[in-house]
Amino acid sequence: MKCLQRNPDIVWRHEKRREQEILKALEGGEDVSDRGSVILIISGMMHQLNLVGGAVWDLCDGSRTLDQIVDEMARDFDVEREILREDVEEFVNDLVERGWLAHV
Repeated sequence: MKCLQRNPDIVWRHEKRREQEILKALEGGEDVSDRGSVILIISGMMHQLNLVGGAVWDLCDGSRTLDQIVDEMARDFDVEREILREDVEEFVNDLVERGWLAHV
C-alpha cells in the first residue's frame, strides 16, 4: 500500500499554542469542531484544519500508509478503530481530490 504525502507546494504551519488552547477547551466540554491548529496557504488563500484534520495532516509525511496513520491516531482518540478509519479515509480522499495530498 502506498504512503500519503503532503503536496510540497503547500505552505503550512502547525500552531502548537493554538492546539493547546483547543485541547483545553475540549477538556472543558466546548465544541471545538470549527477551531483549527494547522494553517495551510494554497494559491494565496488560507485554509484551517481542525484538530483531527490537523493530526492527519501532520502524519502525512510520506512515510505512513492510511492504516498506519489510523493506528497512530487510534492511540490518541477514544473511538472505535473502524469508525476512525472511515473518517480518516473520507478526509484523506477529499484532500487527494483537491491535490493537497498524494499517494506515493
